[in-house]
Amino acid sequence: MSDQTPYDILFLCTGNSARSILAESIMQRLGAGKFRAYSAGSHPKGEIHRGALKLLKASGYPVDHLRSKSWDEFEGEHAVAFDFIVTVCDNAAGEVCPMWPGKPIRAHWGVPDPAAVEGSESAVALAFAEAYRALYARIGLLTSLPLAELDALSVQREMDLIGQAAPAPPVYLD
Repeated sequence: MSDQTPYDILFLCTGNSARSILAESIMQRLGAGKFRAYSAGSHPKGEIHRGALKLLKASGYPVDHLRSKSWDEFEGEHAVAFDFIVTVCDNAAGEVCPMWPGKPIRAHWGVPDPAAVEGSESAVALAFAEAYRALYARIGLLTSLPLAELDALSVQREMDLIGQAAPAPPVYLD
């Protein structure tokens, strides 16, 4: 990898309403100065899930700039040449993606869909918290890598390993 920073990273999901939005926000915080984060969907919902907004606001993340958008916005002659493309849902990982400019390193970091959880408000909040923990752990691993010291093959291997990483179990305090 080059030592050019910030690196541009795109998080993809089908609806771009929950997981990819969480990942974009987490990366903007954890990777500040080292990464520029974006998110998009193959079939965007057009709005961000209220569970994602509630969690992000409660955690002190800015949300005014967030929106559900199509990956089509990142195509064309003025497109960002991404360094990384990460799918965070199994549906998006199986779709035929656009041809992205440059030679981005691609990885799949599947996370269960918290927006699919039905039930009580606390059950939905728990699902979003679990998705957030998984993404936070993986993004933390990526931001700690010495990317400028690694070749592309090593970075690809690390990205694949990160996608298999499970977050630490939650800590419950009495």
